Amino acid sequence: MDEMPHRAAQPVLTYSVAGESPRFAPVRMLAAVLFAILLGPLPASAQPFRPPAGANASLSDSASDSAPVIVALGDSLTAGYGLAEEESYPSLLQAHLRQAGYPHRVVNAGVSGDTSAGGLARLDWVLQQPVQVLIVCLGANDGLRGLEPAAMRDNLEAIIVKGSQAGATVILAGIHLPTNYGPAYTRRFDAVFPALARKYQLVFLPFLLEGVAAKPALNQADGIHPTAKGTRIVEANVWKVLKPVLDAKR
Repeated sequence: MDEMPHRAAQPVLTYSVAGESPRFAPVRMLAAVLFAILLGPLPASAQPFRPPAGANASLSDSASDSAPVIVALGDSLTAGYGLAEEESYPSLLQAHLRQAGYPHRVVNAGVSGDTSAGGLARLDWVLQQPVQVLIVCLGANDGLRGLEPAAMRDNLEAIIVKGSQAGATVILAGIHLPTNYGPAYTRRFDAVFPALARKYQLVFLPFLLEGVAAKPALNQADGIHPTAKGTRIVEANVWKVLKPVLDAKR
């Protein structure tokens, strides 16, 4: 990743928890903790999928070329920041599928620091082989950078359209911004995900981190990346919307 230019110190911001003053909420808010998503290095065991530089590589796995493919496209929440490779939610999803008797192969296409524009830029590489299901969770880093929600919407829309045209069923997972960004920006950001889901009649997971965000016991020290225990809940969230899609294709 290119070295980031110097940034002014970021304020310590917090998710608020029901019944608590936001000042004392236990989890630092997205603008502070997503700094780790954008800048934090990944341990070697959790390095995400990346297209080989200058290569025309294929996503195929010789051991399972004929298996239908599920691609999880996202940032470090998908890549499994701070976790062993087998603890990322795509890896847990793969194990769940095998245990339940599904033949699918899951590709972890999470890249630390990725924005919606970055996801769109590498989508053609992801779609080099047939993808049956495309799980999209991008936008957290757009929010961190204060990027225009309309631009994020356009990028996500292009991902949805391209994925659908390639024959994939697109599942969209949303991200929520805490109100510390200001109510106007937060409303516009949060509204992007359900609006796209309605427009394209997508299978929709409103919040990837449902049941995990703002719970210190389920998050790493940075307050936003789930622990192994928290990631099991994330995988369960995804499974709830994925299983009916797969069953409908049987």
